[in-house]
Amino acid sequence: MGKQDFYEELIERFTELIREHDLLGERIEVRGRILKPDEAIGTPQRQDFPLLKGKEKLMEALFRGARGQAFTDMPENFAGTLEEIVRRPVESNYDRAVLISSINAVCNHLGVSRNNIHCKNEEPEECAGELGDYIEKEFGSPRIAFIGFQPAMIQELAGRFTMRVVDLDEDNIGAVKYGIKIEDGGGDIAAFLDWADLVVATGSSVVNGTLPNFLTGKPVLFYGTTVAGTAALMGLRKFCARGL
Repeated sequence: MGKQDFYEELIERFTELIREHDLLGERIEVRGRILKPDEAIGTPQRQDFPLLKGKEKLMEALFRGARGQAFTDMPENFAGTLEEIVRRPVESNYDRAVLISSINAVCNHLGVSRNNIHCKNEEPEECAGELGDYIEKEFGSPRIAFIGFQPAMIQELAGRFTMRVVDLDEDNIGAVKYGIKIEDGGGDIAAFLDWADLVVATGSSVVNGTLPNFLTGKPVLFYGTTVAGTAALMGLRKFCARGL
């Protein structure tokens, strides 16, 4: 599925959901706000999470008391109706962050998705350990193509599986982290994916627009809260052990 087709299908399914619950025509306010690192992830001992280093921001939508979050590098506020959200063009990371955080908030409110809110403090470390166990149980000993820099997960999986890691952050590319050299996510991603038995990809790829690139027919496991609503609506496999 191409990039444009993916987002068109996602918006269509979201529109069907809110129409089914008579929400499309209502004047319902959805606001986004930028969370401070301690609000988003607490105060974990590990200090190399992108959120704590200011590399990523977590935008939060509020809908009828339910929250929905999305990692983005283009955080801005937005207020409007759900109808406006599904009708507005999706052209930038900001546009996708508004759409995805709104989908997450509505899906959270309706009980369509689980693990919608980012975990805190030492929970990311606990989640990483459970991810390794989950992969062994579901996939055996696959070669893993890991998308994005999630340090706790990379450290855990590097000790248990053969893996390669790509990221888009220039500060990470070329560096060796936990025995793994971080490769350029803007390079030959097709060859990178072809090498692997399993793709483990950050859910924030749905905001930066790269998620459709990973849907090649190989097993894909998306991690994190950003992709919660999208995974539920599009039938994607998601792992999040500690999100609320």
